[in-house]
Amino acid sequence: MKHGRIGSSLVFLAATGMVVTPAMANSARDLRYIEGQNYGTAYNQLRDRGFSHIEDHSDNDGRTHTYWWNEDRKDCVHVEVRRGNVSDVSDAKNSDCNKGGGGGDAAAAVGVIAGVALLGALLSKKHHKKGKEYDDRGTAEFERGYRDGLHHTQYHNYNRTDAYSEGYEAGSEQRSANLRHHKGYAGYRQTVQFKDLDGDRARSADSALQSRGFRNVDGFKSNSAAYTIWYRSQSNQCLQMMVVNGRVDDIRDIRTHPQCR
Repeated sequence: MKHGRIGSSLVFLAATGMVVTPAMANSARDLRYIEGQNYGTAYNQLRDRGFSHIEDHSDNDGRTHTYWWNEDRKDCVHVEVRRGNVSDVSDAKNSDCNKGGGGGDAAAAVGVIAGVALLGALLSKKHHKKGKEYDDRGTAEFERGYRDGLHHTQYHNYNRTDAYSEGYEAGSEQRSANLRHHKGYAGYRQTVQFKDLDGDRARSADSALQSRGFRNVDGFKSNSAAYTIWYRSQSNQCLQMMVVNGRVDDIRDIRTHPQCR
C-alpha cells in the first residue's frame, strides 16, 4: 500500500510540474542598465558579466532577438535589439539557449520519477506553435509546412490541414526575416543602407541621404503626407520617402522613376 501511495504522489507531482520545473533566474533585473545602449557596447557588457552569445534571429518588425547564456548561474536571457540599440532585456528559459532545463535537486527528482513521467508523456504530448497547441500529428504537419515555407518550395498541403498552412506561413515569414540584410540587388555594384532612417526626423533623414550619395530628384504631396524621390547613380538606387508630421513614415526602393536616371 505504501508503494501505491508513493506512486500516486509521484504521478501527481509529475503531472502538475511541481517537481521537475526549476525556478527561472532573474539576471534580466541586473541587466536593465544596458537597455538603450548601442548593441556593440551592450555586447561587451554582457561578455564582461560572464554571458556567452548563443544565437539570434530577426522578425518582420525589424527587431533582432538575441539569447545569452551564463554558465556560472545556469541562466538564459533574451536581449531584444532595434535599430542597433537594446530595446528590452528579459529572462528566458534555459531551453531558449539550447540548454537543459534543470540541475541540482530538480535533476535528481527527475531521475527518481523518470518511469512515471514517461507514462505521463505517452498519455499526452502536445506542442505550441504560433500561440496554438498541436498534438503530435499537428506538430508534424506544422513543421513540414514550416520547412517548405522556409526553403521557398511549393505549397503542398496534401493533408489539407490548418497546421501545415500555418507552418508554411511561419516559415515564409522567417525566410523574409533571415534575408532582411539582402537589398534585393544582383551584380557587382555596392548598394547603401537606408531602412535605418525609418522614423527619423525628415531634416535628419535628408542630410543622411545626401551624405550617402543620394540626390533629391522629385517630390509631391498627398493629403497629409509629403513624398520625395531620391536617386543614387553609383548604385542605381531609386528611393521614395514618405514624411508625415515631420518624420519618415516609410522609405523604400521603388527601383524606377522618370527622374531616377
